[in-house]
Amino acid sequence: MKNSNKSLRYNINKKQLLKWKKKKKEEVINIKKEQKLAQKDIKKKFKQELKNEKIKVEERTSSISRKKRMKNEIIVLWLVLGVLTVRIAWLQFGMGAELQSKAYVQQTLDRSINPRRGTIYDATGKTILAVSSNVETVTVNPVNISKENKENVAQVLSKIFELDYEKVYKKVTKRSSIETIIKKIDKQKADELRVWLQENNITTGVNIDEDTKRYYPYNNLASQIIGFSGSDNQGLDGIEAIYDEELKGTKGKIQKLTDATGGDIQNTGENYVEAIDGNDLVLTIDATIQGIAEKYLKEVCIDNKCVDGGNIVVMNPKNGDVLAIAGYPNYNLNEPFEPSTDELKEAWPSMSQADRNKTMLSLWRNKAVTDTYEPGSVFKLITASASLQEGITTPDKKGEFCCTGGIEIAGVRIKCWRYYRPHGPESLRDALMNSCNPVFIGLGQKLGVHTYYQYLKKYGLLDRTGIDLPGEATSIFLKEDKVGPVELATIAFGQRFEITPIQLATAVSTIANGGVKVSPRVVKQIINSETGEVKDVPVKTGERVISKKHADEMLNMMESVVALGTGKRAQVKGYRVGGKTGTSEDGVNTNKYVASFLGVAPISDPTVIVLVTLYDPKGEGGHQGGVVAAPVGGQVLSEVLPYLELNKDDEKEEDIRKQVEVPNVEGLTIKEATKILKDLNLNIQIENEPENLDKENTIVREQVPKKGIKVYEGTKVIIKI
Repeated sequence: MKNSNKSLRYNINKKQLLKWKKKKKEEVINIKKEQKLAQKDIKKKFKQELKNEKIKVEERTSSISRKKRMKNEIIVLWLVLGVLTVRIAWLQFGMGAELQSKAYVQQTLDRSINPRRGTIYDATGKTILAVSSNVETVTVNPVNISKENKENVAQVLSKIFELDYEKVYKKVTKRSSIETIIKKIDKQKADELRVWLQENNITTGVNIDEDTKRYYPYNNLASQIIGFSGSDNQGLDGIEAIYDEELKGTKGKIQKLTDATGGDIQNTGENYVEAIDGNDLVLTIDATIQGIAEKYLKEVCIDNKCVDGGNIVVMNPKNGDVLAIAGYPNYNLNEPFEPSTDELKEAWPSMSQADRNKTMLSLWRNKAVTDTYEPGSVFKLITASASLQEGITTPDKKGEFCCTGGIEIAGVRIKCWRYYRPHGPESLRDALMNSCNPVFIGLGQKLGVHTYYQYLKKYGLLDRTGIDLPGEATSIFLKEDKVGPVELATIAFGQRFEITPIQLATAVSTIANGGVKVSPRVVKQIINSETGEVKDVPVKTGERVISKKHADEMLNMMESVVALGTGKRAQVKGYRVGGKTGTSEDGVNTNKYVASFLGVAPISDPTVIVLVTLYDPKGEGGHQGGVVAAPVGGQVLSEVLPYLELNKDDEKEEDIRKQVEVPNVEGLTIKEATKILKDLNLNIQIENEPENLDKENTIVREQVPKKGIKVYEGTKVIIKI
């Protein structure tokens, strides 16, 4: 029983325990449910509070932004007001005068008045080469021409001045303040218009203003030197271009007040600002000498069919004054865009515009300044003078050289021009007279590249001369470090390099000037148009290149070239003339040649240098310089020397040696000639004197100096047998 009660209590307790566990479990579940609900509620409340706080923050931020924005806007406003204030003050006080001036310009109509372009005189200061004459220009103010008058005005203008009516009418009816109808008309035409305007009571809208027109009295004379100016009074070529600032002057103007439409304001009158004329120029060019050079150049170019024309340079070696530069063909300065030769006039209609332009550009070119060429044997004067100065040779050492018809340099045989009959033993004088290439090749080798190039530089042959003419070309030489034995050889006798004629004339002027370099010039004076003040353009003298002694030796040998050598066709009766001939190829394998001659006179006091250059002569006379160019040099000198009143060699007061007149020994035997010359204290030199000369029977064929020339005692008379 006891055990059964115990079992019952156990069962009851077990049921209670289970019931309690169930109850506790339910309580736990309920507690968890409540916790979840509480957590959800807390999260919801947190989110809402967070949202509310965010809204509050945004509201506060927005308020702050508005305040900042308002503050910034106020600052910007003050800044703008400050800038505007400063700008207004600057416009008022800083730029007031300028703006007032601009406003005045907008309210005025200006008509230009061209000044008188300066006159260009020749070396005498008397002969006018270029001058500006008074003409007039017609303009219209379309807004000031009434509608009913526009057609009549257009008709009259087109009729008087022979203009296209439609073009004139277009200008007269155009909405503009001013239109140019015609420039540079003569007074007669202008007066015809004035009468019509007066008769028709037209007082405004048509203007007749003073103007100038360039005129060249001698048409083609010195055209490639002078150049020409355009319709706007601007120099376009030559002296006109180089000295444009001196010549052009300052424009004047006629000012008149206008309204907003550009029309005249009545009763305001006109303000006249006078033009300032340009300055005058006096050239070194002598019109007479220029005419002489052009005359003979034209003749020789036509006679010898010089395909590419030619040029002649005449200089005074003492001061570098260019007395003439003639070019053929040339052009008419008064019609610079029209052909001037008969050949061109005939071909002109069939030529294209491009070919016409090319042709005119070639006619305008002063080839003596702008174009280079191979000088040929004339350049041997440079090689010879450098060799004398360096002590490599002397003028008259018999048999110093020997021509065998050619010389081999670095495996290349270079022929003498007379390779078929070699010159044999020669002195330097002989070589220059004979123009023997091998001798000068040998001298070049002895000088060496570096020394030779030093002389090229001293003579100014590696640089432009600086002549006051446009477009001067520079020489074309190999760089010194590129010159080998063969190149040096060809340079030494004047080929395979290029220089301009003005460079060559200037270089030889150094020899004629006693060894001192001078620079060429074309303008010697500038005359102020307002004050008349004369400004001299200075003579530019350079360094001494060779000694006076060696310069005199060169002149003496050059005289032999003209007296007995290749230049004999340049002889001038009564004058001692020196010179050198040249013949060169115009390029390699072109079958074109350049023939040239350079002459100096009088030898005792060189005052004139003449350089004749003929491009590609194809006449019956051939292309040798001594044949076609030398005679031209003689012709020019035969007129220039008397014109300059150089009828005989000038005596120098400081020289106390006695002068004697050279006798005539031509036709006498060597023995007879020697006695006559010695009696007068003159020395004798026999050209190419052979061994075992029979002096009693050998006859003198030629002599230099010629009979009648006065020379000092001790002078050498060269005779040819």
